[in-house]
Amino acid sequence: MNRAPRSRRYGLAAAAATALVAALVAPTTQAAAAPVPPGGGSLGANVVVLDPAMPKAEVQDRLNALARAQAGNEFGPQRYAILFKPGTYGTAADPLVFPVGFYESVAGLGKNPGDVVINGSVNVYNQCVGGDQSQCYATTNFWRSLSNLTVNVAGQSGCYGNTDFWAVSQAAPLRRVQMNGNVTLMDYCTGSPAWASGGFVADSKFTGGTVINGSQQQFFTRTSNLDGWTNGVWNQVFCGAEGAPAQSFSTEQGAAPYTTLDTCPVTREAPYLYLDDQGRYRVFVPAAQHDSRGTTWEDGGTPGRSIGLDDFFVVRPGATVQQINAALRAGRNLLLTPGVYELPEAIRVTRPGTQVVGLGFATLVPTGGNAAVKVDDVDGVNVSGLIIDAGEEKSPVLMQVGNRGSKDAHRSDPIALSDVFFRVGGALNGAADTALEVNSDDTLIDDAWIWRADHGTGGGSWTSARSDTGLVVNGDRVTATGLAVEHFQKTEVQWNGEQGRVVFFQNENPYDVPNQAAWMASKEQKGYPAFAVGPKVKTFEGWGMGSYSYFNQGVDIRNSMAFQAPTTPGVRFHDLLTVFLNGSGGIDSVINGTGRAVDPASGGPSNVVSYP
Repeated sequence: MNRAPRSRRYGLAAAAATALVAALVAPTTQAAAAPVPPGGGSLGANVVVLDPAMPKAEVQDRLNALARAQAGNEFGPQRYAILFKPGTYGTAADPLVFPVGFYESVAGLGKNPGDVVINGSVNVYNQCVGGDQSQCYATTNFWRSLSNLTVNVAGQSGCYGNTDFWAVSQAAPLRRVQMNGNVTLMDYCTGSPAWASGGFVADSKFTGGTVINGSQQQFFTRTSNLDGWTNGVWNQVFCGAEGAPAQSFSTEQGAAPYTTLDTCPVTREAPYLYLDDQGRYRVFVPAAQHDSRGTTWEDGGTPGRSIGLDDFFVVRPGATVQQINAALRAGRNLLLTPGVYELPEAIRVTRPGTQVVGLGFATLVPTGGNAAVKVDDVDGVNVSGLIIDAGEEKSPVLMQVGNRGSKDAHRSDPIALSDVFFRVGGALNGAADTALEVNSDDTLIDDAWIWRADHGTGGGSWTSARSDTGLVVNGDRVTATGLAVEHFQKTEVQWNGEQGRVVFFQNENPYDVPNQAAWMASKEQKGYPAFAVGPKVKTFEGWGMGSYSYFNQGVDIRNSMAFQAPTTPGVRFHDLLTVFLNGSGGIDSVINGTGRAVDPASGGPSNVVSYP
């Protein structure tokens, strides 16, 4: 199945988006020069808190206004967290039905998903370019989320009736959600061709209806409970998911592309904000789990610890990086409220157990060629819910975890990066040598989309949005679950650490290569691998890993191999694939010369079940 390139920007302008919702969700503005509180404090104007005591019509109006404003706001600065206090919203007779747009994170404020119940549906639909019903798809439905609540699916009629539509692509996680009723991951009602390009589900339960995968080209589901799953396109990966389809990835024509691991090797759920019994905000920090299966919350509460909001510096727009780092040095955690934060120097995380929690896709932009975040080689740090944008002055690295040469083990209390997303280009013409560098042993990377933009500001041009590599891993025993890295100009992932594990990987080669000479790993090797394991590595294992090509300059660009690794018994791959999406050229082999080519004559997928 081929697909067109992602569309250019469209929709409401940033100014119109702001005006549309200002009266409803932003009655006050936090002054840039406001003093930093010692801890706790207001969540600010961009956090919308809903109460079950509010009239249903008022809740509906607020949600609809936000959705209209954010529907086409792909690269605008507006960001919102929408938080539901514990209770029930909507009824079967009068359901609460609302869509979720760009930079909207929707979450319940209960301790567990059952504490907030929505009778209705929470939806993401196709976007139709210029209203053209023949150009409707979900391949740009990024940067939105749903977490920590229960949906009793109800409402709407006709094609949309009694179904929750969650038609998303990358950077749109669904976590700690119970869905009771019909759920579809594609929008088959709004025009065509209705493509979708990957999503992430974790720690969630689905009852009363088979999940319709539909057009999702790849999708990752872990530590969840499923009540059925239909079809797959190229790469569907399940890790510790009860009720998942049986392993079936194969080279045989017509075989379902399912990669199924009975348990997930190591996981750590993202920290989340909730209200305690006294109505006070707290942040719950889940503990790491090993060889896990199913949700963390069904049989008793999620293991972990709770931290009061007074132990957090609540970062609001206008805060400076000097204030942020002073708070960290004083022993506080960070709760970054929705907004865009320009950083002339890096946020420095030095204390074990520090929590850096973003709400509403809080976005960090380095402005002086610096990193946005540096984490020391210490136990138990969690960084979650952030976008890190490359600034216009080139940074050597956007985020660094541990110093090079770090040797400390963190097996019992690992550093975790959850829903941390990187962009080079798109919102601005940024540049970085490397987006993310992980040097600390035992680090967990859980749902990361590391993207050199193929559209938006700087996107689509070989000479702009410059960046060589999305991810470099030097630490040992690093585990990535749900990893997508796309369009970087040299080796996109370089994995140098021992005993690494990757469960689900999605990649697209750069679209905009102008000629073959500009894209050569060596005199003999055309292009660069999407994923390379270092030549000295003795042990590594990967499952469900795909790389696709769409060279759009009308030139016969070739990539010698999508995956490159030393041929040794300890370095093992399961269920690899390549696909020719569109354009010219192609990928000559899947891994190290093994696996047939994909190109205009044979689009694929080209599957390799095991290597070596």
